[in-house]
Amino acid sequence: MFPLHRGRRLRVNESIRSLVRETTLSPSDFMFPMFVTEGENVKVKIPSMPGIFRRSIDLTVEEVKEIYALGIRAVNIYVKVSENLKDNTGKEAWNKDGLMQQAIRAIKAACPEMIVMPDVALDPYSVYGHDGIIANGDVENDSTVAALVKMAVSHAQAGADFVAPSDMMDGRVLRLRDGLDAAGFHNVGIMSYSAKYASAFYGPFRDALDSAPVDTTDIPKDKKTYQMDYANRIEAIKEALSDVEEGADMVMVKPGIAYLDIVREVKNAVHVPVTVYHVSGEYAMIKAAAERGWLDNDKIMMEQLMCIKRAGASLISTYFAKEAAILLNK
Repeated sequence: MFPLHRGRRLRVNESIRSLVRETTLSPSDFMFPMFVTEGENVKVKIPSMPGIFRRSIDLTVEEVKEIYALGIRAVNIYVKVSENLKDNTGKEAWNKDGLMQQAIRAIKAACPEMIVMPDVALDPYSVYGHDGIIANGDVENDSTVAALVKMAVSHAQAGADFVAPSDMMDGRVLRLRDGLDAAGFHNVGIMSYSAKYASAFYGPFRDALDSAPVDTTDIPKDKKTYQMDYANRIEAIKEALSDVEEGADMVMVKPGIAYLDIVREVKNAVHVPVTVYHVSGEYAMIKAAAERGWLDNDKIMMEQLMCIKRAGASLISTYFAKEAAILLNK
């Protein structure tokens, strides 16, 4: 009660503010999404994501070593495969000598302590750009889940620490857990994309992997039959709770900043770590505004990451991971 209580006493200088700060960030709070491409000594700029590249495996390994030295302890791996390897079955996804499997082995060999969480979805391998197998004009749930199990087991065999299903098929966490356990991978975890919304913020990511749905009349033109409606809140809680019941070790909310209410709701509902994906569109907007001098890149970056952590994130998957870690280490 004023004047006995003055909130500004706790804001007088940075030393006092740091003493009472409720939320803190460290490099170990971040996971770095990485795009892997074929070839050797290949580093390709992604125009819609300044500072982010598709790298061949050799250069990916070098980047992993660098970010590990900065204190980042997890990477989320995505691959851009050749068009001739794509079909409607996604069978390249569980090729033991596929690009993803080679990347996992190379990273774990070079940096064994780095936690590797490969993406589990069929869109990089699909001629249609969808996360599953097309049948009767739609993404068929159960046959897709069967394919995802093969994919996840192949990732575990290559050395993955967690698998990260981003497909949003019904029941896939339970099937993945059963499949991993049956193959002897009891300690390989599942980080489930539980509340993944059908968002327009994913555009730059699809540029990076060339994985946007094909625009044809006989299949869905978008992913709204399996990704969530962004108008819904209760559904996110239901999906997260269901995934935990099915065996998920972590759950994810995606996107990040525009969905902080969902992050908090999910955090309050589950008793497992909550990961938040600060997605490509959120990254690209900051970069574009900063390039024009409209925003301060570093200040906005740190504010958004802090807000995601404050909302309840245990781990933040962000393209800013390396930049933020460098800044925090200074």
